[in-house]
Amino acid sequence: MLATLSLRQKAAQMVWPNLLGDYTPTDAVVWRKLVHLVADEGVGGLLISIGSPEEIASKLNALQHAAAIPLLVSSDFEYGAGERARGGYFLPNAIDLGGATIFPPQMAFGAIRDTMLAYEEGRITAIEGRALGVQVDFAPDLDVNNNAANPVINTRSYGEDPRLVAAMGRSFIRGAQAYGMIATGKHFPGHGDTEINSHLALPVVRASRARLDSVELVPFRAAIGAGVDAIMTFHGSMPALDSTGVPATLSPPVLTGLLRGDMRFRGLIISDAMDMVGGLAHFGLAEACKRAVAAGVDVVIQPADATQAIDAIVAGVQEGRYSESRIDSSARHLLALKHQLGLDRQRYTHLDSMRTIVGDSANQAVAREVAERSITVVRDSLHALPLGRLTHAARVLSITIAHRADLGAGVAFAAALRPAFPNLRTEFIDADNPGDVPFRLMSEADSADVTIVGSYVGQFWAITTVAVDAPVVAFIQQLAQRGTRPIVVAFGNPYLLQQVPSVPAYVIAWGGFPVSQQAAARAILGTIPVAGTLPISIPPYAAFGAGIAIPAR
Repeated sequence: MLATLSLRQKAAQMVWPNLLGDYTPTDAVVWRKLVHLVADEGVGGLLISIGSPEEIASKLNALQHAAAIPLLVSSDFEYGAGERARGGYFLPNAIDLGGATIFPPQMAFGAIRDTMLAYEEGRITAIEGRALGVQVDFAPDLDVNNNAANPVINTRSYGEDPRLVAAMGRSFIRGAQAYGMIATGKHFPGHGDTEINSHLALPVVRASRARLDSVELVPFRAAIGAGVDAIMTFHGSMPALDSTGVPATLSPPVLTGLLRGDMRFRGLIISDAMDMVGGLAHFGLAEACKRAVAAGVDVVIQPADATQAIDAIVAGVQEGRYSESRIDSSARHLLALKHQLGLDRQRYTHLDSMRTIVGDSANQAVAREVAERSITVVRDSLHALPLGRLTHAARVLSITIAHRADLGAGVAFAAALRPAFPNLRTEFIDADNPGDVPFRLMSEADSADVTIVGSYVGQFWAITTVAVDAPVVAFIQQLAQRGTRPIVVAFGNPYLLQQVPSVPAYVIAWGGFPVSQQAAARAILGTIPVAGTLPISIPPYAAFGAGIAIPAR
């Protein structure tokens, strides 16, 4: 097939635009543009984002039908297929419409340290993803989160220990690839030691080469040893690897020299999103695409203009910046993967059987096990946990701190608590506009037997910073000082304890999805045992491996 393609058609195989999995009429402008990119421009793949399972599968089938060469479809399934393929929430009651299986973030797996569960997540994600029509998963995240202020990796990492990250990532890769999904280790050569969001600015990791070898590169070497099919690049600079200061995505010493040469990686090199202005804005899309291909990238994903990206890759050959054989190498690799995955024989997914696979109860049970076993009690100085010793008449106040757009924050948690405490009161603090926290909340806490403060701030989807605003911090600290003995539950940033060090009880749930909210409520009630241990340190308050074991009542 490669011999039948023109230079431009081969370049188009290397460009994967993104699309939403929403309902789109065929006469909509956005749909006509997508069909044009697939049928006329001949893009080689797609990056599907959020939508219901049925709509994603139906949409992908239609686009596969329009493509002369089968498409490779990718998605970010770091938390399972349910990270993208969910029905969302129905307003005004925030009813969860369900969807594919969603797991807690990767750091929850680090808190359990069970590689079999990581394998199971990879297996389940592959089975459900392929049923949706997705063949490439941009997971696992192999970054070592050794910087507590990291605003973009955080709980997406398995932890701060490179050996732990390597072991869990290797298991996920094996599970996913054994069941027909291309796994993608990211973000090479390591995004864990940054304090800047690469979506917004250029991060610089100033670690020495020796430190990179002993920390950041350890999980990637393990992934390559496990046969990972793809690796995604880091839109950030590492002077120890390339003194020019360009992002790793555009760096020949990093991608061709280190990854291809020293580490002998023979799989697919995929760029991070090319519309992330942080590390690439200085170059512009066309120049960034040329530099990425020259550096060794096989696929550029999510360009703001896919046609311009294809034109730029072709222009790079015409300008002598790389040869046509360089394009042939990437296009041949992509065509071979499509054949390996069987897309030349069956490119469509079966809509009528999808509901017997996606979100299956056995898969959901594994996600529930991960959520429950990951709950970590870091502090319980007043022995407040579990709450099962309280009577049904106890006055329990649950305060949720979240972004207003996080419709599900606190909903599943409160629903799981209410059968035990019918008098449960719930309150909400808008993390985007906390202002002066209402005085009535302090009065309610004073009259409550127990006050639980659940923070959802710091979840990746809404990150600009992982920190809770000062008025909210002051409120939590004042709760502790007034003797109300608050129980703080971190559903978002697990390092929240650094901001509220005086709280007597601190629990980490690792994620804010319903499965983690329910697990946190069961742990607090004492209906399940607590056994999670920290895969990170929270300096200076908690060491790596800390965690209080609490048996079920």
